[in-house]
Amino acid sequence: MSLGDEHDSRRTEDAYSTVGGTRQTRTRLPEGEGADVYGGARRPVRASRSLITVVGVVALLVAAIAFANRGDSGGGTSSDDPKQSGGKPTAASGVRPVEGRTGGIATGFPQTEQGAQSAAANYVVALGSDGMYNQARRHEIVSTVYAPEVAAARQGDLDRAYSGPEFLARIGLKPDGTAPTGLTFISRFNPVGSKVEAYGNGTASVSVWYSALFGLAGEGSKNPVSEGWYTNTFQLKWAGNDWKVTDFTQKDGPAPVGRDQAAATAKDMADAVEQYGGFTYAR
Repeated sequence: MSLGDEHDSRRTEDAYSTVGGTRQTRTRLPEGEGADVYGGARRPVRASRSLITVVGVVALLVAAIAFANRGDSGGGTSSDDPKQSGGKPTAASGVRPVEGRTGGIATGFPQTEQGAQSAAANYVVALGSDGMYNQARRHEIVSTVYAPEVAAARQGDLDRAYSGPEFLARIGLKPDGTAPTGLTFISRFNPVGSKVEAYGNGTASVSVWYSALFGLAGEGSKNPVSEGWYTNTFQLKWAGNDWKVTDFTQKDGPAPVGRDQAAATAKDMADAVEQYGGFTYAR
């Protein structure tokens, strides 16, 4: 089955499983060019077809990552009781979260539960960035985030997923992965919290809850920037004095109730993402 076929089929119940399949979504594009969807009018909650469309587009991005990430690697075993590794206080711990960076990605996390959570949060950001649509940058991200024994296989899968012409066309990008003239492509994942599911013997399972901004900002965009909520569960191993990803799964939510706020203009949205820099995340 091709990547395009994956996106055109109906969603399965276990849509994000990286073992049994991939997320399958049917996306219905708007029927007309329409006016600027970022106009000042207040947008009804879950009412317009354009909103349904852009939510589907965000799902396509997550589906591409899930498709490319399928593998047979299993999660780490734990020597601790996972029930004892739930949510932690949000107050600063005072522990330095990271030693350095590689290619703009935080690296050198400590071999602790806190370090594993910090690594997972930063890896969510890297894997959800617009850099994944540039081949050279994508290869750099993959080699930094994934364990050496799985990086080569993941790189090939991700290259096929992110360079597929049908997939790129569906999200409004040109065949080379860049935005059309006059539009700004936005893909930014923003971690909200993390949780250790299992830890021990040089492995860790960490879940990261995050919001995702994804779409094209600009006049006439059919895929305006929308927000989605997801949870990734990473399987990590200690390798080369750092935490590395061996596998991960994704699922929807938990998503909050949306507020009836006026949507930003296309220019304001593009300016905000370009002017407000990201963070190095730490537990």
